[in-house]
Amino acid sequence: MTEYRRSYAAGGTYFFTWVSHQRRPIFIDESAVNALRNAVRDIRSNAPFDIDAWVVLPNHIHCVWTLPRGDANYSKRIGQIKSRFNFYAGSRFNNPEINSASRRKKSESTIWQRRFWEHQIRNDLDFQRHVDYVHFNPVKHGVVKRVAEWPYSTFHKYCERGIYARDWAGEGVPDGDGFGE
Repeated sequence: MTEYRRSYAAGGTYFFTWVSHQRRPIFIDESAVNALRNAVRDIRSNAPFDIDAWVVLPNHIHCVWTLPRGDANYSKRIGQIKSRFNFYAGSRFNNPEINSASRRKKSESTIWQRRFWEHQIRNDLDFQRHVDYVHFNPVKHGVVKRVAEWPYSTFHKYCERGIYARDWAGEGVPDGDGFGE
């Protein structure tokens, strides 16, 4: 079996995807999203990073982060955020009855999948495509018809800054060629 090797670049910008265990819809109410916000805020206070784009969907998260100069440890941050979320909201979402023997042996919760997806952003076009992908994702997954309808996204901050119009992407995929992942 091939061992996966992650790309670590100090001060790098990355696109990430984290998924809930068995794709369970844990982020379907404001309290779960608030627990995640609190977890992110806590971890950023000790291990800072810039959030360039973010969307929280019912069963997964996409984000684009930029790490500080001289720091490449995004894995630690993601692990700490997942752990802190488990602390804040785990009793509501951890279900030991669906835990596999392997997960029980490692004392893992049933909130998150073990791994996450990462992609190092290579240039400005790659950055823009991933930010667009993050913001369009609620439409892609059919949870809303228009990007602006989804509340758990940095899309709204981008609109406030004049980067996107509120009706950006309408109900279609912007720049479909090479869009997103």
